[in-house]
Amino acid sequence: MGDGDPDPDAAFPPGFLARTDPSPDTGFYAVERFVTHLDDRAIAAVGQLYEHLGIDGRADAPPVVLDLMSSWVSHFRTPPAELVVLGMNAAELAANPAASRWVVHDVNADPTLPFGDAEFGAVTCCVSVDYLTRPVAVFREVGRVLVPGGLLVVTFSNRCFPSKAVHGWLANDDEGRVRIVTEYFRRSGCFGPVTAALCTPPRTVGDPLYGVWAARLGPAP
Repeated sequence: MGDGDPDPDAAFPPGFLARTDPSPDTGFYAVERFVTHLDDRAIAAVGQLYEHLGIDGRADAPPVVLDLMSSWVSHFRTPPAELVVLGMNAAELAANPAASRWVVHDVNADPTLPFGDAEFGAVTCCVSVDYLTRPVAVFREVGRVLVPGGLLVVTFSNRCFPSKAVHGWLANDDEGRVRIVTEYFRRSGCFGPVTAALCTPPRTVGDPLYGVWAARLGPAP
């Protein structure tokens, strides 16, 4: 995105992307949290989805994958040949056993990703999309760093840090949140048809795991 581009997130309703705690995320995430935010069944569903979509460590998978808003674990059953993890806490990222390299970067403060055009064959974002205060700008940046045809795979559950999730997310149920993520994809203008699925068995005890994904269109903008 150039400096003269209009704000792609300005069209959301007033307060939709606001948060109860508007303080910089650098302070909140300075504390190391070696937790998973999902139960074991939902974690397994993340790995199964990555495997099903062919973005894990199989021979024909994308050689370089970006895990956006990452932490100390990325939930691949078989990690990609090269996994770049980007997040807020250096100690957590450095402890990620699947990571080939890691980058500390706050996408809410600056949605511009510190990577070149078409650098990644796939991008994942696990249980973090609810914290994006400039989601369409970030999705556009993901489109820029993805190769044409590369997947952005977003997964989420019904747990979060409420003070840091945007109000529009908190005001919706799970089906509404699927629609929100789908709208982020659509408004970015970078992706083809969006697929969404409940990846854990319905109406059962435990964390639900939703996946929403789409492929990058055409040449990078």
